[in-house]
Amino acid sequence: MSAVLSGDTVELEDGDQVRLAGVQAPLPARDGRPAWPLATEASAAVGHALLGRTVQLWHPEDRRDRWGRSLAHIVRDDGYWLQGALLMDGLVRVYTQPRTATGATLMLDLERTARAARRGIWSDRFYRIRNPAETWNDLDSVQIVEGRVVDAATVRGTTYLNFGTDWRSDFTFRIESNARRAFKRVGVDLASLTGVRVRGRGWVFPLNGPMIDLTHPEALEVLEE
Repeated sequence: MSAVLSGDTVELEDGDQVRLAGVQAPLPARDGRPAWPLATEASAAVGHALLGRTVQLWHPEDRRDRWGRSLAHIVRDDGYWLQGALLMDGLVRVYTQPRTATGATLMLDLERTARAARRGIWSDRFYRIRNPAETWNDLDSVQIVEGRVVDAATVRGTTYLNFGTDWRSDFTFRIESNARRAFKRVGVDLASLTGVRVRGRGWVFPLNGPMIDLTHPEALEVLEE
């Protein structure tokens, strides 16, 4: 590895850029936008772990992202797994896609441990888990949202997990038909989640109220009934 571009992106000696699969690090300053808290620390940790070292790349089903970067888990020549180490230190959070969710169960466990210990980003309010009522302030960003489902409704093949009584303004998780089949394959009965506390993650966008599309089962944690 020859250069660290951010806490989740590195450049190899052949010039190929590698985006760490399954995680999101604090964003560095870019195009007039200030850096997120702990962006410098995350980048420094990656540099300390990898610069000058030989690494292996373990690719998920999607080998490249839409910007042409390689997607991979990075394992050092001595077996050190970069994503796992960064999660344990609280310097990244889990953020997977349907075809990049390899290892998500273990990564979520590592994230929960770091969050419980308030390590790294989990000691900063910027990265707090949102409650559904405050997500209007988080449009156009990746967030983790936790709350109790008020109503699980399926309309024309799409399931909506509503967190308020007015779907026109309250926060919602949306699960479209392809994703619903994936949830069913792993035994998650979406229709049974009314009254259940859940935690989901993804991009917050406005559609009536704030909404996150849950595109694969690893994006949703069922916490308690």
